[in-house]
Amino acid sequence: MLFQFANVLVFILFSFFFIFALLAISKLLAPRHRDQDKLSPYECGERPSGSGRLQFNIRFYIIALAFLVFDVEIAFMFPVGKVMRSFVDSGQGWFVLVEVLLFILILFLGLVYLWRKGDLDWVKDLQVSRTDAPIELRRQSQSRPE
Repeated sequence: MLFQFANVLVFILFSFFFIFALLAISKLLAPRHRDQDKLSPYECGERPSGSGRLQFNIRFYIIALAFLVFDVEIAFMFPVGKVMRSFVDSGQGWFVLVEVLLFILILFLGLVYLWRKGDLDWVKDLQVSRTDAPIELRRQSQSRPE
């Protein structure tokens, strides 16, 4: 039994040896020129203006995470579609169909959750509270009966 995995083990060991050997050779043969130009940040051949750390709006991350989640879940659907005929032939077609529909329902509920939360709206309305409003608006709202 262990002999069957010997080829895989030898391949993995050879791969690690090959990777570390190439890294060691490149470390030994690489030129070592450390000057001010090499250590300075590079921005299209010009001096950088401002900080290199930019803050991205959180909406980018939310949209990216939602895309990844739904993309991976849809990728799970392709194998089921490929073998659905064999499930139908074995008499398990309805069971698999119900499972797939349940999976799609959960996916749809996740989409509805994102939609209701407002994460799919790119431009959101700003909700100004009374403490954030300018003083003149606060005085006007206090003088008017609600």
